[in-house]
Amino acid sequence: MADKLFDQEFVEYIVRAIVNHPDDVRTERIVDERGVLITLHIHPEDMGYVIGRQGQTARAVRTLLKIVGAKENARVNLKIFEPEGSRGPRPRADFAGGANAGGYASGANAGSDRDSSVDDLGI
Repeated sequence: MADKLFDQEFVEYIVRAIVNHPDDVRTERIVDERGVLITLHIHPEDMGYVIGRQGQTARAVRTLLKIVGAKENARVNLKIFEPEGSRGPRPRADFAGGANAGGYASGANAGSDRDSSVDDLGI
């Protein structure tokens, strides 16, 4: 399986570089017959930085992690831990005159659950 010093610490290094509370970043690593699962724990205020707009940042970290795992012939997945009740109210755009004044998504994807951008790990 993938070396701990390479996959788990890789995730910690990347995430610490993009959050405001780098000392709160920690990971757990579980190896089973399906591969390696790294669970990322971060400060609740940093969740938006790690997930990114429409999940782009989380998707990019997962892609890089899969490449790291592939070099070691291991299947490596990332789970971002979200504590119960950590989601605050989602901001709503003020549509004055039909303009998207708040800069938030409008239309069919407005207010969609951010879990939809997280890969189904099947665990």
